[in-house]
Amino acid sequence: MFDNIPEVKLGVIAVSRSCFPAALSERRRAALVAAYGEGVYECPVTVETELDARAAVDDVKGAGVNALVVFLGNFGPETPETLIGEWFDGPVMYVAAAEGDGDLHDGRGDAYCGMLNCSYNLGLRGLRAYIPEYPVGTAQDLAHAMEEFVPIARAILGLKGLKVITFGPRPDDFLACNAPIKALYDLGVAVEENSELDLLVAYNKHADDPRIPAKMAEMEAELGDHNPYAGILPRLAQYELTLEDWARDHKGTRQYVAFANKCWPAFQTEFKFVPCYVNSRLAARGIPVACEVDIYGALSEYIGVCVSGGPTTLLDINNTVPQSMYDQCVRGKYDVRLNETFMGFHCGNTSCSLLKNPHMGYQLIMKRDLEPELAEPDITRGTMEGNIKAGDITFFRLQSTADTQLRAYIAQGQVMDVDCQSFGSIGAFAIPEMDRFYRHVLLAKRYPHHGAVAFGHHGKALYEVFKYLGVGDIAYNQPKSLPYPDENPFA
Repeated sequence: MFDNIPEVKLGVIAVSRSCFPAALSERRRAALVAAYGEGVYECPVTVETELDARAAVDDVKGAGVNALVVFLGNFGPETPETLIGEWFDGPVMYVAAAEGDGDLHDGRGDAYCGMLNCSYNLGLRGLRAYIPEYPVGTAQDLAHAMEEFVPIARAILGLKGLKVITFGPRPDDFLACNAPIKALYDLGVAVEENSELDLLVAYNKHADDPRIPAKMAEMEAELGDHNPYAGILPRLAQYELTLEDWARDHKGTRQYVAFANKCWPAFQTEFKFVPCYVNSRLAARGIPVACEVDIYGALSEYIGVCVSGGPTTLLDINNTVPQSMYDQCVRGKYDVRLNETFMGFHCGNTSCSLLKNPHMGYQLIMKRDLEPELAEPDITRGTMEGNIKAGDITFFRLQSTADTQLRAYIAQGQVMDVDCQSFGSIGAFAIPEMDRFYRHVLLAKRYPHHGAVAFGHHGKALYEVFKYLGVGDIAYNQPKSLPYPDENPFA
């Protein structure tokens, strides 16, 4: 697991309504902990009163618990059980015990009923909590729900400890990546905004850093024979050390960082390279570096790292798949329509581990503009290029609107095993009903062209994270049988 995301320590507190046997709730709590196995703390305090609730919260905090399961082993006391959620400073899940482990006289707990009152009281207190899709079950059922809670809790904890560090204003004519940062403060995320000049000064101070040779050796080992531009490594090593030191020295009271950095066009003329390969290396360590000062892109990537436990990337929702390529490489091999496919691309920011044929390259588009007269690139070297490996993906983004309302989208799909015959970090993506999703979510809701990519299907956990954060508008790629509100029924 990455150093840049939290380690979840899960705890369980059982609650009991006074007119039900506390022993029933305690016995069921022990069965739940046993079903989950190692890695969960069992609070010895069974909560029946407000004083019990305070003692239980103090106990789990003292044990280092940072994510909590409140377990209704029987009906449960409405006020104390919800005060736990108010007093515990971390993500909380509420679940309840099903019947079946005793008779239905002295052994009936009625937690099915109690969960209704619990939810009602959480609402009265204005508390956010995670309640699974079906929160009532056996010890084995609820142990599985706890396992699903862990990545959700990790993301919530990560955001509480996150600082997004930015360098530079967004490039001209890239207003699509611009969004108010107030919503980040509402989430508890810190933001540190800096000038490109601040970064250049810090980079120049690392010119003779004695750690540069060792950092170059790391890069050489990673690239192997796939680096026709080895001469750029001293600059890239110097830059990576600059960002590492900046993160260390500017975390302040925060534990985790993500970057959103200016990367063109002045970057190339002043730093004399493209930063993409360094960005890809940091992403491989769970430290997202979003292109073009895309703050919400960096935030989305970081959430994806917490949920998936692996590196993420940020890609342009970039171009269509040509009909000829579809006919040759997709038709008959994948059950997708042409309009359900597209190519996701960025200059070279994706981790080597996620690329089928990773190799050092140069930014072709920038070279045309910045050094067209040179036969070989110089200041445009430094991209990490290759086709993205085939497999399941989740395309998603958390974004603020102009009036600081958070909204999000999630779409599960796949990267197809297709040679994109292009440049950059690029993949041929297929998402069910992508054409409708593109029109009625991405366009209709004014999303920018950057999307975060988590590798694997993580839509369920991401959806719960966004719900926990209070995001009211969570869009997804709806099936054909479920029209979008603005979709023309006659089209």
